[in-house]
Amino acid sequence: MPASFDASKPIYRQLATQIYWRILREEWKPGEKLPSVRDTAVQFGVNPNTVSRTYNEMERDGVVETKRGQGTFVTENKEVLLELRENLKQEQISQFTKEMKEMGFSTEDILSGVERYLKEEEND
Repeated sequence: MPASFDASKPIYRQLATQIYWRILREEWKPGEKLPSVRDTAVQFGVNPNTVSRTYNEMERDGVVETKRGQGTFVTENKEVLLELRENLKQEQISQFTKEMKEMGFSTEDILSGVERYLKEEEND
């Protein structure tokens, strides 16, 4: 099923983020081969050139490794994966807090709301 993308951001970056989330959820484990460029393009409903650019960016980030003639694999470097996890967490927190402050919520309002939400989640 093709993914929906935000027109205000480059598709290759959004695609990389979606793949990073899958890696962090261990849908693709360290050392595991990623789907081919063509298969990923079909899965996400994008041009194969976009996927190729995405894989190249991910390789520059050190999250994947391309082995000539074999394909693209998730790195086995745990430090890189931990750094990726932390970076994505900080991006999400930054985006969330920025939007909440734009809506007029104070730091205290945000913290109390998050605490209340997490407590309710624990009780479900």
